[in-house]
Amino acid sequence: MFELIFLGTSASAPSIRRNLPAIVVKHDEHRFLVDCGEGTQRQILQAGIGFKRLNRILITHGHLDHILGLAGLLSTFMRWETIDELEIFGSRGALERIHDLLFGVVLRGATPPMPLNLRPISNGTFFEAEDFTITAFPVQHRGADSLGFRFEEKGRRPFLPEKAEALGIPNGPLRRQLVEGQAVTLPDGRFITPDMVLGEYRRGTHLVIVGDAGEIDSLVEPCYQADALVIEATYLEEEAEMARHFGHLTARRAAELARRAEVNALILTHLSRRYREKDILHEAQTVFPNVFVARDFDMYQIKYGEPLRRTESRTNGGSN
Repeated sequence: MFELIFLGTSASAPSIRRNLPAIVVKHDEHRFLVDCGEGTQRQILQAGIGFKRLNRILITHGHLDHILGLAGLLSTFMRWETIDELEIFGSRGALERIHDLLFGVVLRGATPPMPLNLRPISNGTFFEAEDFTITAFPVQHRGADSLGFRFEEKGRRPFLPEKAEALGIPNGPLRRQLVEGQAVTLPDGRFITPDMVLGEYRRGTHLVIVGDAGEIDSLVEPCYQADALVIEATYLEEEAEMARHFGHLTARRAAELARRAEVNALILTHLSRRYREKDILHEAQTVFPNVFVARDFDMYQIKYGEPLRRTESRTNGGSN
């Protein structure tokens, strides 16, 4: 299961109720920050999630509304937060701008309080934990060197405790070995294989996050059959020409991507102040029914084979 916490959902500039782009992705003990718009550190505090273990930041692209918050975040770490290492992943173009911001403006020759590593990535898997991976893929957006991210849990065969009980397999190392795919011999001499206690193979949860995007044709494959797709909806179709000019999507185009990619649920973010939330939702739902419009501090739980679970913001009193 992946958990999302939206810290900022506005496009280009903040509004009264929406901050600039930032999302926290949680998986067990791992936490990732995707983009870091201005004011993100305050949003982290207001969300009550704190800075602990928030030491990996993934940047979709180098436009200022997606990176300016890095300056404040690093400044905070320099004053009163201690983390072992700060890793920032992004395209080379984005990291060049981030390097100028952090080393030229914030640090100005000072030594960062922790190892600060800017890690260039492009197309392919760049992070692998024991049970999930993160893969980057290219995104087209107004000349920016942009990336999207696909989080994928590794598939597994679930352990069936009722079968283990029926076979008299004791709790402890023997069950763990069976889960890991190893046959075991019980104290009474019986030989037990994993097939005797494991269920059918089940793929893990897949989550895709795309920042700003100017077209959808190249995104169908990397988004294919995701359990949730997070993507921008900066414009409505009535201003489709403006969306094309500035390299953004309309709510309808984002929904067309969700339909073509056969995703389970669509979460729209990066919203312009010029539109009402209900109009964005309506336009998308005419194409793809299972749509959510994210608000700051909304939380989502994403799990394969289950409906998307959202806990709506209690700190955000409105929809625009």
